Amino acid sequence: MTRKKTKYIHEGLYVAEVEVEVITTEDAWSPYLSVEDASRLDEVREALKQKNFGKASEYGRIYKLKPIDD
Repeated sequence: MTRKKTKYIHEGLYVAEVEVEVITTEDAWSPYLSVEDASRLDEVREALKQKNFGKASEYGRIYKLKPIDD
């Protein structure tokens, strides 16, 4: 069985919101991602690390974190 889930990839001051499919089975490794989805998350993380927001935005929404002043 698969279901869609939003994963948040955090790198420095940036976060990407990426939709993936989570695979649920009855084995001990469940739930897990497909190899393709895991690779996409790695690509997004690397794009954020390099501040390549054009590439990262191909996979989902990109946010910049802003500290809250106390």
